[in-house]
Amino acid sequence: MAFSYNGGQLAPQRRFLRTSTLSDINIVPLVDVVLVLLIIFMLTAHVMEFGLEVDVPKVRQVKDSAQELPVVTLTRDGRLYLNDQPVNINELGPVIRQKFGNQSAVYLRADKATIWDPVAQVISALDQAKIKINIVTQPVDEADRPRR
Repeated sequence: MAFSYNGGQLAPQRRFLRTSTLSDINIVPLVDVVLVLLIIFMLTAHVMEFGLEVDVPKVRQVKDSAQELPVVTLTRDGRLYLNDQPVNINELGPVIRQKFGNQSAVYLRADKATIWDPVAQVISALDQAKIKINIVTQPVDEADRPRR
């Protein structure tokens, strides 16, 4: 089986044979790179969150304080931290005295979904160590309240 080009003639009929150049940009590599970057950012986005996730209860009255105090954080699942470092509740008083010296007060941040028993245990441990407790709350945002 044979194929013919140009109707079986040996010479082209046109005087000048025009060849067109391909001037399209190949975007497939660009799309590949963008998709890889998107996947990398999606996988590493959770790493970029800082601090502990604690949702403190909201109150109307807010008191400003300029004191530098240690912060005791109690998470929703009952884990206890002293300034972002895990700490045992039995060693809470001595660790505060060791790290902060003559500090007589701490801030207590507890998630609002935490059951009361761990909060009461932390308050009791701090009271036995003769450390004053300042409970951290968040002011109520008036924009969140429904209008009447």
